[in-house]
Amino acid sequence: MTEAITVVKLGGTEGVDFSAICQDAAELLKNGQSRWGARDKRLVFVHGGSAEANALGEALGTPPKFITSPSGYTSRYTDRKTLEVFLMAVNGKVNSLLVEQLHRLGINAFGLCGMDGRLMVATRKDAIQSVENGKRRMIRDDYTGKIETVNGELLLAIMEMGCLPVIAPVAVSQNGEALNVDADRAAAMVASALKAETLLLLTAVPGLMERFPDESTLIKHIPQSKLPAALEMAQGRMKKKVLGAEEALQGGVGRVIIADGRVEKPISNALNGQGTVIE
Repeated sequence: MTEAITVVKLGGTEGVDFSAICQDAAELLKNGQSRWGARDKRLVFVHGGSAEANALGEALGTPPKFITSPSGYTSRYTDRKTLEVFLMAVNGKVNSLLVEQLHRLGINAFGLCGMDGRLMVATRKDAIQSVENGKRRMIRDDYTGKIETVNGELLLAIMEMGCLPVIAPVAVSQNGEALNVDADRAAAMVASALKAETLLLLTAVPGLMERFPDESTLIKHIPQSKLPAALEMAQGRMKKKVLGAEEALQGGVGRVIIADGRVEKPISNALNGQGTVIE
């Protein structure tokens, strides 16, 4: 049996249309595509949930805080209380509602996070650096991690049972701690572990733009050799997506597409070449 696995990362920011993504996935899995055989239709979802985590944090009196690393990457500051809010919002609400949507569309979805069965094992960062008002500050109570291993065999077994895995971006440390991990890089690691044909990063913009936010400057194609320059060009959260793309290609993924998750048929559009194709 040959497998054409596509890993789809659903951005957790405002505007990304989870319903359209689920509907498109259901149609692709039910109808198939000419290049996929009857048993070759394999999808894996990895999702974010920033907007839900932010809203729940505000409601519970724990508003989100974001930190910027010296190299310009932005991430959520995750102390223990924030971690528990994140688990409730992302692993609890977002994951469950995505699974529900897929079931309503006739897709046997399997919701899980990286802690389940040690799917994603990460190293907790002892200390992280944050730049605040031009000064560097060390943070030591952060529950974030860098994924080291993904159990691809577990995901393949779930798919072999006819299920679509839906993965929340929570990993487990070697010491058993829950860790918040970046969803784009988690999707890249999952895609690498599965040697996926395609990694789709669906977000609230049409792709990488040369002059953000001018959508007319969309870059349609980036060869792998040009990724360092693309990383310099990317701003804000897009930096993590470009970094994830680089890690995925290095891990054996065939191509990465950063594409618009706000439109109808977002998966189909991306697979047909819309967005920024990196290979």
